[in-house]
Amino acid sequence: MERISPWWDQARHADRKPFLNARTAVTRALRAWFDAQGFVEVETGVLQVSPGNETHLHAPRTALTTAAGDHLTRYLRTSPEFACKKLLAAGEQKMVEFARVFRDRERGVLHLPEFTMLEWYRAGGSYEVVMADCIAVIAIAARATGIARFSFRGRQADPLAEPERLTVAAAFNRFAGIDLLDTVVGREGDRAALAKAARGRVRIADDDNWSDIFSKVLVEHIEPRLGQDRLTVLSDYPAPEAALARISPSDSRVAERFEVYACGVELANGFGELTDAAEQRIRFTQAMDDKQSRYGERYPLDEDFLAAVARMPEAGGVALGLDRLVMLASGASKIDQVVWTPPAEDA
Repeated sequence: MERISPWWDQARHADRKPFLNARTAVTRALRAWFDAQGFVEVETGVLQVSPGNETHLHAPRTALTTAAGDHLTRYLRTSPEFACKKLLAAGEQKMVEFARVFRDRERGVLHLPEFTMLEWYRAGGSYEVVMADCIAVIAIAARATGIARFSFRGRQADPLAEPERLTVAAAFNRFAGIDLLDTVVGREGDRAALAKAARGRVRIADDDNWSDIFSKVLVEHIEPRLGQDRLTVLSDYPAPEAALARISPSDSRVAERFEVYACGVELANGFGELTDAAEQRIRFTQAMDDKQSRYGERYPLDEDFLAAVARMPEAGGVALGLDRLVMLASGASKIDQVVWTPPAEDA
């Protein structure tokens, strides 16, 4: 088997240099935009008591040794979200972070175990305001590189065109023929109802819950059709998928959560942020119970974070995958091309 040259080989680096230059241009343009908007750039800690409490999110684990010789379990963060929300509680109004984050069990054309998450928060900012921020950020990246159209695996999208706005319920109806909200009762998913509606469209296992079936339909029937010719803002996620978003005041079956897609690629995830600490605790506990049953592990709750949630102002926030955005804005075909030092395992 022919050995692949390491990423630091001069010829290989030269091949990647145009993409890396594009990364520099995009990062510089984004920093200038956030600065002009009055955001403060923050740097939060990588080592955390809890890496996040989502069922399918996996984090590298490490240990600290105190001066007394005690060992403390810590995790490499999967997002700067907890720390940034503590800063909101502390009184920061508008902040942005170009954060190095880490994920276990993720590697591929669009995934890295270590990558850059661009996150920003606006105290008092609505769901709609941060959604508009997100569209502006993507356009700025495209202008920074001069690219006219994003492309990925045969799909194309104009990053400067007026985005398509589509609710999750409308997308399920259009692309899968499923009345999704008919399977949501109050804030809970009706597993039997969604299984019946999705039968014949996806393969359903006996132990699949409502969220599993939802995810299968989303991945197989919805996401490949999003971000065609222009960006798609997929909004109003069903309440069982609210994560850290607040429930919509106009319909308890949906949450103030959106995602942005280009060429079938998810670029960003945004929330009207939840400020009900008791509700957040319930969601985290349910997710960790599910994680324990599936993977035999659970992450601790960050009690300091939950205390801060109760003190947070109303806010909007977005997490955007910077590497994916640079990949599309530079014309790269895989994410490794746009990071300065790809994972050593690939050398």
